Amino acid sequence: MPDPIITPAMREAVGRAGAPRTTAIERGAIARFAEAIGDPNHAYPDVAPPTFLRSLGGAVPDLPGAEALPRVLDGGSKWTYHVPVRPGDEITAVPTLEALAEREGRLGTMLIATYATDYTNQHGELVATQRSTAIRMGPAS
Repeated sequence: MPDPIITPAMREAVGRAGAPRTTAIERGAIARFAEAIGDPNHAYPDVAPPTFLRSLGGAVPDLPGAEALPRVLDGGSKWTYHVPVRPGDEITAVPTLEALAEREGRLGTMLIATYATDYTNQHGELVATQRSTAIRMGPAS
């Protein structure tokens, strides 16, 4: 069996929140996003499409030792939406590392990291929660 890839420092990072990141939501950004995805809904740009939050960029907390596992695959995301995003909102994303696991794959040992990111608006309302999985592997041989 290969050596474990989850280090004690990685285990200590589980449950820790990353740095919050706040983004001002602009009407033009919503309109461009809706146009880019081909969504003709007349509510846009007064309300952002649910998938708009994806355009804010990934919010992932630091994982100690991750540089030893440079190959990263997106393992997918599940979103739960609560409050619409509107122009003028200030959306703050706070990511938390929820869990780590190791699995053997065809290309070697994989680190499976599960994250939850809460998105809140300037009123403190929870806008959405994203649960995502990142699959990390060592350098290609």
